[in-house]
Amino acid sequence: MLTTEEEITERIREVCEKAAITPPEEVIGTVRPSPNARGVTAPTRHGLLHFSDLFNKRQLLSLLTQCSVVSEATVVLREKGQGDEVVNAVASYLAVIIDRMADRGSSLCRWDSGYTKTQSTFGRPALPFVWDYSETNPFGDASGDMRQALDWVLAVIEEVSSVRTSANVQRGSAHELSLPDCSVDAVITDPPYYDNVPYADVSDFFYVWLKRSLGRLYPEHFSSELTPKRAEITALSSRFAGDMEKASANYEQLMFLALTEANRVLKPNGELVIVYAHKTTLGWATLVDALRRANFTVVEAWPLDTEFGGRLMALDSAALASSIFLIARKREVAQTGNYERVRPELEEIVRERVETLWDMGISGADLVIASVGAGLRAFTRFARVEYANGEEVPAERFLTEVETVVLETILARLSKEVGGKGGTSLAGLDPASRFYILWRYTYGAAELDAGEAIIFANGTHVELDGQNGLTGGNDALVEKKKSKYRLRDFAERGADEHLGLPSEDGQSAPLVDTLHRALWLMEKRPHELAKYLRDAQPNREALRLVAQALAGPALKGGELGDVSPTAELSALGKLTANWQSVIEDAAQTTGEKEERKKGQKQLI
Repeated sequence: MLTTEEEITERIREVCEKAAITPPEEVIGTVRPSPNARGVTAPTRHGLLHFSDLFNKRQLLSLLTQCSVVSEATVVLREKGQGDEVVNAVASYLAVIIDRMADRGSSLCRWDSGYTKTQSTFGRPALPFVWDYSETNPFGDASGDMRQALDWVLAVIEEVSSVRTSANVQRGSAHELSLPDCSVDAVITDPPYYDNVPYADVSDFFYVWLKRSLGRLYPEHFSSELTPKRAEITALSSRFAGDMEKASANYEQLMFLALTEANRVLKPNGELVIVYAHKTTLGWATLVDALRRANFTVVEAWPLDTEFGGRLMALDSAALASSIFLIARKREVAQTGNYERVRPELEEIVRERVETLWDMGISGADLVIASVGAGLRAFTRFARVEYANGEEVPAERFLTEVETVVLETILARLSKEVGGKGGTSLAGLDPASRFYILWRYTYGAAELDAGEAIIFANGTHVELDGQNGLTGGNDALVEKKKSKYRLRDFAERGADEHLGLPSEDGQSAPLVDTLHRALWLMEKRPHELAKYLRDAQPNREALRLVAQALAGPALKGGELGDVSPTAELSALGKLTANWQSVIEDAAQTTGEKEERKKGQKQLI
């Protein structure tokens, strides 16, 4: 047994010398790490500069030994008469097992007290820095050991072995396909969404081990120190000395080239399928513009349940419960559309899709994004869409228009669901209250980046910043921190004594303000609620509609179904269940109560 660090270090040297490999000394991200390093470079802020620094000595020895065994296995297989195909296949499977062991065997693994096991290095596409860590015994007969890694690989082999159709797998560039013109029936892609995931940087963690286990078998794929990044279609400012404008321009150009190549290789009746699994529409402007320029028309958009709801990125983040599949076809004729004629078609498509998806049980951001995607058909069937004055409608403007129609349709359906009476509708509410309901419906408690928040605000006709913006004042409806926006709930706003009261000039306050103050008083000072409601004089039917919309199943369904209720949802549930006694009776003046008594008959 090796008991000291010196003995383990010596053993590592012997293994590396025998197998002609080295510990993974490749640099993580950059040679000069920034003190603000995030994502995959986060550990460099704490002095972990090389991939070998992410593993303790025991872990390094174990993984390097596993890599050396792959080489030994190839020798044994050849001695037994196996050809290159079998040798390469077995070695590749073994290498995948090693990568799984690296993921569950680094010093960045954490202990999961809920499942009482060691969690993997990657809970999301980033390398977390942890101050203490949980270490798995590779042969411990427990979660994360080699037996489990082997079982996972065997299960995949067994599952895919039932597929009898052969496949031709090629490694190449999406914007330089080695395929002839009009040769394929379909192109299916799940493209990067701007800077959402640094795919190549994340891959480096696994690449350094694959290079040591498979480098000799596939030298053409492991010739570089780390994964190639120059032609990656992502908008990462770190690749352009921090210049996000250059990064975005590069992303947009490469995305256009990739879609142009897809158009070239597709048959005339072929289909392009694009998978979109992000809540925001910010990256869509580039995608839509690239699709149009590459002569594609979006013909359909449907949500498919493909995402794992418990992943870390799904919790309070802009990640969909479903993936949106955009279906596009080659545009045959380059026509110019008139915006005044396109807009009615857009409204018809969106209203049909909102109703259809709602009836299918789709809700929240999944419904919004899928409906926006369907609305793109009206726009992308033209090579160019113009206003009456001949000016081109930019993709950003059209997306705002599409989102506006989607959100207005959702408000109308919500009104119907919660039973608006006497012509009262959520669509007729003040802008701030409409905005609050739609944000809660679409994003729940998640915060948004500035760009997407502004697009959403434009679609709901409100301003976030500025003198009259929703982020201003002590009772702000929206909180802005750096480049992030989030809604503030009743617990954060309700203590303001003036919240929800008419202004000095008699102008009514937003109903969401009145609701927040009423919820806070109901929870904290119920004896003051009656006076407040008489002073605020809200439209009680409209107030009830807002409360029911925010408390209703539509805002708790979809990907929010497995999330514990927030304090606001709990308070809204209590309020709506006791509406008559809490609001109606408390809000009535003495005169109203007397009139009500006159109309009552004496019970005998």
